[in-house]
Amino acid sequence: MKVLLTRPEGRNQDMIEQLEQYQVAHLVTPLLAVVASQSAQPIGFAEADKLIFVSTNAVKFAALALNHPFPKQSQYFAVGQATAQALISQGLTPYCAPENSQDSEGLLALPELKDVNNQNIIICRGSGGRETIAQELTLKGANVSYWNVYKRQLPSLDYSKLYQQWIHFGIDTIVLTSGEVLTNLISIIPKESFAWLNSCHIIVPSNRVELQANALGLTKVTNANGANTHAVIAALGLSA
Repeated sequence: MKVLLTRPEGRNQDMIEQLEQYQVAHLVTPLLAVVASQSAQPIGFAEADKLIFVSTNAVKFAALALNHPFPKQSQYFAVGQATAQALISQGLTPYCAPENSQDSEGLLALPELKDVNNQNIIICRGSGGRETIAQELTLKGANVSYWNVYKRQLPSLDYSKLYQQWIHFGIDTIVLTSGEVLTNLISIIPKESFAWLNSCHIIVPSNRVELQANALGLTKVTNANGANTHAVIAALGLSA
């Protein structure tokens, strides 16, 4: 097994350490860059009943934009375990989507998000994120708004050479941690090389991205049910 890691620059270290521990050959090629969006803090942020964070980047860029501690009276929610840990590092105690469904649907199943009528809820996310959480909470009577604290873009790299390096290295497993990373991967692979890509074992973080991968014609797809290192290592069949 030879693994390609695709998280943004600086976000692959935990996986690198685990793969080295298991003596698994790997390459790192970021397929996503994350930068601050300069979006203004929404009115009522400090008084919100609930604050929902969809990623570690949402926590990171919100903290940078606030430049002061997060409000203590709000309830905090994290879509995944890594995001929950990021909130914990800020001194907060978040509710988290269950381990077997670390996505929007898993979060919405939490009892704490069942009765939200007339509550003010702010979702911290990247520009252009999914609408599922806001739509469902709005249907339940909540007043929902967004704070788009970051935006995603494809890094400026020469992917025409990089994907040839993947093939030459013998990459047969690709770890993807979001639907946008999957979209970027598909965009840089020429049609004549799709057969190679389809021969690779694709690790994805959720049911939604699994369906997206299948719709794009990828057939060797494993849903890790999370983007954190533990979930990915288990999906690779490396955990004890």
